Amino acid sequence: LEAPVLPPVVLPGLLLATALMLAGGPSLGPENPIIAVNVSLAVLLGTRAFPRTQEHGWVALAEAATIGALFGTPVAAALVISEALTGRQVRGQLWDSLFAPLAAAGAGALTVSLVSRPSFDLDLPPFGRPGWADLLSSLAVASAGALLGLCAVYAFPYVHGAFRRLRHPLLMLPAGGVVLGALAALGGHLTLFKGLDEITVLAADPGGWSAGQFATMTVVKLAALLVAASCGFRGGRIFPAVFVGTALGLCAHALVPGVHPAVGVSAGVLGVLLAITRQGWVSLFVAAFLVASPGILALLCIASLPAWLLVTGRPLMQLRPDGTSAR
Repeated sequence: LEAPVLPPVVLPGLLLATALMLAGGPSLGPENPIIAVNVSLAVLLGTRAFPRTQEHGWVALAEAATIGALFGTPVAAALVISEALTGRQVRGQLWDSLFAPLAAAGAGALTVSLVSRPSFDLDLPPFGRPGWADLLSSLAVASAGALLGLCAVYAFPYVHGAFRRLRHPLLMLPAGGVVLGALAALGGHLTLFKGLDEITVLAADPGGWSAGQFATMTVVKLAALLVAASCGFRGGRIFPAVFVGTALGLCAHALVPGVHPAVGVSAGVLGVLLAITRQGWVSLFVAAFLVASPGILALLCIASLPAWLLVTGRPLMQLRPDGTSAR
């Protein structure tokens, strides 16, 4: 959810590549390239209109506004800001670091709400008061999601290295497309694209697929995310990771009917996002936002502990220039 300031000359090509990628079906989301474009434009226009302002202020405003627009609420941006400020000593800059980005996030969220009225609620069966079985389910599914996500994290440098041996984008991208097409043939059309529309199809009928089919979609989608991120397609990882967590949670429900679909989905999303993003607040927010139930939040707060202990200190799903995993 952070992006460097790019030269203006590359922005049209980045937008075109993002549009083609989103339309073509690779398992990546729009968040990273859109944030990159908005940050670059905000810095370009803001520093020209107000030469005395600093670049990092426009970066914070653009990131906050875009996150607010993507999720349809400023809450996500507030959580990202609070996590980014953790450990920093900010003196006399509370407006620049907090209130101004929150105003930008609110403006972005309100604009999207007025134009398209987005909704992340999956309309799963209602969840009432949590019980001991729900607590156990959330702990198990969140931990399984974290371990599953770590599989992709550890495989990332090796898969990226394999595509990098092809040396040229006109070889890397078609090779990745062939692999993604084969994965789609195995997992079905629901495993294509960023996954946000597809999870509503899964959630609309939790009993419409067997545990084996949910497991296949979970593994295929995670593999598609890994390949798409490795071969050179440009996009974010949050939305396809949400699909992986949703399919995992519904697989747990299909295997053990006592696992409530809302508990399984939210815990699965939490665990997978923690492994892929290492952003605790965003992972918790997205997992809770998918299930409009106050009782879920307490379960997720507890389930986040074992999942975080599993992923903390592990490599990130990011690479250094030499191709090794960042930490």
